This record gives sequence, structure tokens and C-alpha cells, in this order.
Amino acid sequence: MTPAESLARLRLARTEGIGPQNFSRLLERHGSTAAVLRALRAEGAGRFNPPAPGAVEREHDAVLALGGAWLHRGTDPYPPLLAQLEDAPPVLAALGDLSLLAGRGVAVVGARNASAGGRRIAEDMAEELAGAGVTVTSGLARGIDTAAHTGALRHRRTIAAIAGGLDVAYPPENRDLQDRIAEVGLLLAEAPLGTAPLARHFPRRNRIVAGLSLGVVVVEAAPRSGTLITARLGAEAGREIYAVPGSPLDPRCRGSNDLLRQGAHLCETAADVLDTLPAGPGLARLRAAPGRPAPSREPARAQATREESTPSELLSLIGPTPVTVDEVLRRCHLTASTARAALLDLELAGLIEALPGNCVVRSGIQRTDEPEG
Repeated sequence: MTPAESLARLRLARTEGIGPQNFSRLLERHGSTAAVLRALRAEGAGRFNPPAPGAVEREHDAVLALGGAWLHRGTDPYPPLLAQLEDAPPVLAALGDLSLLAGRGVAVVGARNASAGGRRIAEDMAEELAGAGVTVTSGLARGIDTAAHTGALRHRRTIAAIAGGLDVAYPPENRDLQDRIAEVGLLLAEAPLGTAPLARHFPRRNRIVAGLSLGVVVVEAAPRSGTLITARLGAEAGREIYAVPGSPLDPRCRGSNDLLRQGAHLCETAADVLDTLPAGPGLARLRAAPGRPAPSREPARAQATREESTPSELLSLIGPTPVTVDEVLRRCHLTASTARAALLDLELAGLIEALPGNCVVRSGIQRTDEPEG
């Protein structure tokens, strides 16, 4: 990729309101990044304002000055597993050993307020996985994430997907750990340099953790936690889901125990992962990933009503609670390509917003997203 194209893609990715899915759809529609930027200026009516070329060039050069690199979806060395997600980041900033993107990976995630036993399990398991040549991915959060990175670092095989910019240490007490990962492992960031993590950034970080991995290991997770978002996204992407069983008296284990009831692999040691880790993504093992909308069971009359839907009525199918695009497609009579084009137009008009996990939600009204845990 030429430097000019790299800058153009970064500029499009940094345009407010253009999410990963729209990035890909707009490129497909207009044929080139330059054509997309021209179209946004002509059709956006002031809504979409790409940042100034100079600002993008400064960010681009600053990452290179740190010793980092830019990863563009569809070009090497962008991680091929992550690229399979519909909402994979179009551009990532990377700092560290890019060769780690080519091997097998497993995510080890869990509670931030983890027990001492949970941290020990995560650290030991990550060390054994890394020793077996498997790269351990996590989110550099407190608790289980920190333990997993610490164990895997002993074999220099860990990737941290962070919610802020490459140059922002979060949580602050993990600054030394983040620096160490940048030195002998790999840091990945979707957000621009200088970005301090906010609550809405963590689900985006979680999809990267899940997307990089062939399997997701959950060590302690409360119900409705950010860890379960990672497990859900992993299941949706066909990744193997593992859970370490815990005491039913410990609320930190209720979410992970529930994953076992849904069909996740029972996992106590690294051997349990290595024995069942596939060569590539397959079918999701969970019967119903947490937080996923239930399958539609419409009577004949409701189906007839659905068949009378028109493109303008797509908006009525989308409310303040995130819903998968697949669910919207099931409830309208349009072909998939026509419906997706209409959804893109609604998003460009600012009426809906695309979310990680191939979900959409209405814009401008109170949201009911799952909280980050």
C-alpha cells in the first residue's frame, strides 16, 4: 500500500460517524478511498467532515516515531482472523512484535475484581499456552487480564488490545506492564493517539480480543459483564468458548458458570484448551450467547405484515436496544443487499448507529447497551 493510500484510509477511519462496516461498504460503493472522501464532501452536507490531512499525517507519523506500524484490513500483516469480522477495524495502530499476528491465538479474559485463585489460574494457564506456542490475547484490564498477560510474557507471546491510544496507559498501574508488552509482545489500538478510554470504547476493544483468537477462555465473570460481551462476540464469530468453573456462592463466577450451561467447554488447565483448539473458526458452540436476541417466532399473520414492509419502515424495526442486522433482515421482505444499502443510508443520515457485533441502534434516543464490566 502506498503512503498516500495509507493516509487516505486513516483519514476515512478517523471521520466522525463512519464506522467499520460503513468504511467497507463505502469503499465497495465508490471504488477507492479517494472517491469515498470526495463523495462525503459532496453528499455529507456538513455531517461527515474528514479531519484535515495535516492532522492525520501528524498522527500517522507519530505512531511511526514510536516504533509502531499501521495495519490496514485486507493487506498484510493485518490479522486474518480479525479480518473475518464484519465490523473489523479498518485501521489499527500496532507497537511491538508483528509476527505474533500470524500464529494461533487464544483470549484469556475475566473479572477485574478477580479472586486470588482466579488470577493464579489465569496466569498459569496463559504461561502454559504461551509455552506451547499459542499467543495469549487479552484487554490489559485489571484482574484476570493482567494475570494472563503476566503469565504469557514469560514466553514473549501476548497481545494486548487496548481501549485507548497506544500512548495512554490504562489502568495507570499497568503502565510498566503495557510498556513491557510493547517491548516483547504486541499492543494494538483502534483509537487515535492520546485517547483516554471511555465506557463506550471497551466493547470495541472486546471484539478485537475475540476476533484475534481461535478460542476465548473465561476465568470468572459476573452476569452482564464486559467479559461476557467478549464471549458472546467470540461465539458469534464461530470461536471456541471455554469457561473455568467456579463456586456458585461467588458472584464473580455466575457468568462463567452460565457459559458452561450454554455449552462452553469446561476448562481447568491449558491442556483442556490445547486438546480442543481448532485450526480455524467453526460453528458457535453456545446454544444462545448471552445478550443475543431470541430467534423470531412469528405467526402467519405477523409474517404477512412483515412482507408488506418497505425500506422506509426499516427504521421502525430499530429501537433504543441494540438489535442484530440479521434480525432486522428477518423482519423485512427486502433482499439482504437492498436492506443493507438502506441501513447504510439510514446511518449516513444519522438516524441509526452501527455497533460492534453486527448490531444497530436508533440514534438520538436513550440507549440501553450492556454495561462494561
